[in-house]
Amino acid sequence: MFSVYGKAGRVFRGSMEELRRVGAAAGLTRTRGLSAVGQEGRDHGSDSGFSALMAVAPPPAPADLAHRVALAAYTEVRKTDTPRQPLTKVESIMSSQVVLVPDSCTIEQAWLLLEQHGIGQAPVVSEQKVLVGLLARAGLMRADHLPQAEQHPLVWRAWLAQSVTEVMWTPVPSVAQDTDIRRVARVLLDTGLPGLPVVDDEGVVTGFVSRSDILRAVVADPPLDLWT
Repeated sequence: MFSVYGKAGRVFRGSMEELRRVGAAAGLTRTRGLSAVGQEGRDHGSDSGFSALMAVAPPPAPADLAHRVALAAYTEVRKTDTPRQPLTKVESIMSSQVVLVPDSCTIEQAWLLLEQHGIGQAPVVSEQKVLVGLLARAGLMRADHLPQAEQHPLVWRAWLAQSVTEVMWTPVPSVAQDTDIRRVARVLLDTGLPGLPVVDDEGVVTGFVSRSDILRAVVADPPLDLWT
C-alpha cells in the first residue's frame, strides 16, 4: 500500500497502479520544481575510489597447507543451519533508525543534519513526526537552485535561512511496511526518488527503504529468493 503526503497531510492512498496513474496525471514534484534525484548518501562512490578498487588485484590463494586448513576451518565456522527465508516485504529490508528533518528547520540546519549523519536524503516531518516531504542533499547542490556565486553574501545567508519546506520534495510517496519489495522498486524507477519513507496508518514515519537496501538484499543472504 502506498500513500502520498504533503504539507496539507495525506493526499492519496492506494495501490501501486493507482499511484502511477495519479503520478502520470498530476506529477510528483519538488516544491521548487527540481528534477528527480537518484543519489544516496552513504552509498555514494567516486570515480577515483572505484578505479582504485579495480586496480587492486585480489590476493592470491594461499599455497601452503596450513593456510588452506585455516581458511577451510573459518569457512566451516561461518556456516549456519538457520533456514533462509525469502525476502518479500519492505519491513525485512528497511532502515528503522531513520534520521528525520523537522519542518521547522532552516536549509542550513537541515544541511548540517544530513552532513552530520553522512546521508543523502531524509524525510521531512511535522512536530507529530507525520511525513510532509523528502529532502535530498543532491537537490540542494543544483546550480540552478543555489544563489549565483557572485551574489552578495547576504543573499546566500538569506537563502540558508529559508525554511526547509521551500526546497523539499513534496508531495512525496511513502510506503507501508507490508508492501511488496518489487512494487517499491517499480515506484523508485518511475519517480527517480532515491528511496521512500515508511509510514504507519497515521502517516508517522517509522523507517526508510532506499535503492541500496534493495540492492543489499539482492547480494546478501538469502540470495535471489527475493524475486520468487
